[in-house]
Amino acid sequence: MFIRALASHDPAAGGGHDHNAPDHDHSHGIAENARYRWILWTALLVNAGMFVVEISAGIAAGSVSLQADALDFLGDAANYAVSLFVLGLALRWRARASLLKALSMGLFAAWVLGRTGINLMQGTLPEAATMGVVGAVALFANLAVALLLFRFREGDSNMRSVWLCTRNDALGNIAVLAAAGGVFGLSAGWPDLIVAAGMATLAAVASVQIGRLALRELRVPA
Repeated sequence: MFIRALASHDPAAGGGHDHNAPDHDHSHGIAENARYRWILWTALLVNAGMFVVEISAGIAAGSVSLQADALDFLGDAANYAVSLFVLGLALRWRARASLLKALSMGLFAAWVLGRTGINLMQGTLPEAATMGVVGAVALFANLAVALLLFRFREGDSNMRSVWLCTRNDALGNIAVLAAAGGVFGLSAGWPDLIVAAGMATLAAVASVQIGRLALRELRVPA
């Protein structure tokens, strides 16, 4: 009877459940992937909706920082879509997707810097009230997405790129609010331009970080 009792608790004898067994780890991995997929879909829809709101408001208000943030939302929506497509694929495919994201972030940075220069030459004065209201809504949206993604902030270059984009968005929204206060208080457009240039710099730095990590992953033997 004592031997039978031991056997009933022995995972190899089939009488117990070993939480370190491969099937348990596999099930845990599937559950984590399902949760991450749901979060990516949520983030994609939030970012796509905020792009429409912010690009319209940015053009109407003449704010290059709002337009830059809107394009960032669009880029992130595409980022999440790509991440959903490659989720579960081999590391090499995820690394290639990360390289594409790094390139898009670099192009975004270049566009924002160009737009900033144009507004500087034209002396555009944006509408501070619109910047403040839309910036606050965008910050709330990004903080909600960032909280969902926080536990997945580490991982391969693909997961890392998703987290960096979301983090940069939240920082950019705070900067837009600061720019709105500067435009309102100084009746000048340069706070808007400084924030736009800062957002472009953040995107450029993240682009380099993601690109380097993706290149290292591509050198890993298949």
